[in-house]
Amino acid sequence: MATGKSAGLQVEGLCHRLGERVLLDGVDLDVQPGESMAIMGPSGSGKSTLLMCILGLIKPDRGSIKVDGQELAGLSARLLAKLRRAHIGVVFQFGELLPELTPVENVALPMLLGGGDHHDAYKRATDLLTELGVPDVGTPTGLLSGGERQRAAVARALITEPRVLLADEPTGALDPRAREAVADLLFAVSQQRGCALLVVTHDPAVAARAGSTQQLEAGVLSSAWDGVGP
Repeated sequence: MATGKSAGLQVEGLCHRLGERVLLDGVDLDVQPGESMAIMGPSGSGKSTLLMCILGLIKPDRGSIKVDGQELAGLSARLLAKLRRAHIGVVFQFGELLPELTPVENVALPMLLGGGDHHDAYKRATDLLTELGVPDVGTPTGLLSGGERQRAAVARALITEPRVLLADEPTGALDPRAREAVADLLFAVSQQRGCALLVVTHDPAVAARAGSTQQLEAGVLSSAWDGVGP
């Protein structure tokens, strides 16, 4: 496993355009294990493109992306998929859980898809859900509250013990009380488990929890953020 400055998430000189539209223009960022960074910006600023590049789902025109010391450029689709499963966890705005499955089944799924042992996957999923305060782990996920579903989504992102945790508007679909609880949980577990956490959010209250906050606009990343949401 990579250590020191090679671990976590490093992005250098990332550039990408779609036709004449510049989506990313020389983006640099460095998030070490246990650190967190929030990125804010208006719709169309390049936030989703940045996340897709880090996940290896979009190949940028130029630049370097390293996940736990592994450079993404040049990896085959098979190796990119393997890296995503092993080293990157993702929490989406709406959880993206399967409502007909139980929370345990949802959380165990990434480990099972990676070839993990069925018994170990279900035990780890149950332990994570208990740790993160998700009740009724054997009931259909669709019956959980919004906050409980998002906690289950965090558990699913953590089950493979990723080195990098990405969160795309993780509290955007929650009521204020659930939003605070999930945001607290997300930043706490990244520190406790030594994940490099990158959060994309429109919520200044969520961004304020991060170790650093950046503004992405017109493809340019800047630390000149005044604390007012876009």
